[in-house]
Amino acid sequence: MSSTSSSIRSQTAANPQHSFLRDVIAGLSESRKTLPSKYFYDQKGCQLFDQICQLPEYYPTRTELAIMDLHASEMAACLGENNALIEFGSGSSMKTQILLSELEGLLAYVPLDIAPSYLHESTQRLQQRNPQLKIIPVCADFTADWQLPDEVYEADHRTFYFPGSTIGNLKPPQAVRLLQHIRHAGHPSGGLLLGVDRKKSVDIIEAAYNDAAGVTAAFNLNLLSRINRQLDGNFALDQFVHHAFYDAERGRMEMHLVSQLAHEVQIAGQTFHFAKDESIRTELSHKYSLQDIQQMATAADMDVAQVWSDSQDWFSVFYMQF
Repeated sequence: MSSTSSSIRSQTAANPQHSFLRDVIAGLSESRKTLPSKYFYDQKGCQLFDQICQLPEYYPTRTELAIMDLHASEMAACLGENNALIEFGSGSSMKTQILLSELEGLLAYVPLDIAPSYLHESTQRLQQRNPQLKIIPVCADFTADWQLPDEVYEADHRTFYFPGSTIGNLKPPQAVRLLQHIRHAGHPSGGLLLGVDRKKSVDIIEAAYNDAAGVTAAFNLNLLSRINRQLDGNFALDQFVHHAFYDAERGRMEMHLVSQLAHEVQIAGQTFHFAKDESIRTELSHKYSLQDIQQMATAADMDVAQVWSDSQDWFSVFYMQF
């Protein structure tokens, strides 16, 4: 197969700024203010997240990478040949290269990400390392409506790869709906490799979102900077502080930005009022047990065929068959 370096195919809104503004206004108009975490990932946000992944407190990336290093050949054996690999939230694709190195007879690789800068850079990097691989990058929001490129249906199998515990950013009902969408798109012959952050000591989890260097705080605050830059906002970043905590009852981390005083913020001509200590919830990150994932798989009409975990059971990669 000849080298392919496809241009990015966009499935995002015709006017991304309009969608961004709509979602920001809707979230800040709620009685409990929220902002969608998908908007973290502008170019600066992507750079900060790459730094987070290198932090000593942030165990998910290095733990999942270690699992991939040990078990990628077994994962590849589950996937089989003449396969199309579709990756959600491909990001920097560090883990992807480990898997690609073990796969034989791969028809196409489809990285799907909402951040065009991430998508462009990772596609170029992977194409250089895999010159014979057909790469079809798609800029899309996997939490919204998405479609697979026609080329993937030429493959005998369609395998979805969803690493990084990103499934945890969705509420459980949303996660099940996404799994159902994946199964529908991959049926009848396919599967899903899913990275999941496991439930564990609260201290370990909370430290991962409250690093001593303050990189996660900067990542969180950059969302307000992006609103200022792109939506004519006037957030004063020094009037908000990063706050992240584990909600044991719901089994999830929550990230917030907390207002330090009562004040008003303008965005695109609209005014939003903040009380002292009022927060904006910017991210959820659910942690799951093996039983939780088994129940989600069953709800999506999938079968858990294999599970790979680290020695401490902090993180697991699941292979689910359709």
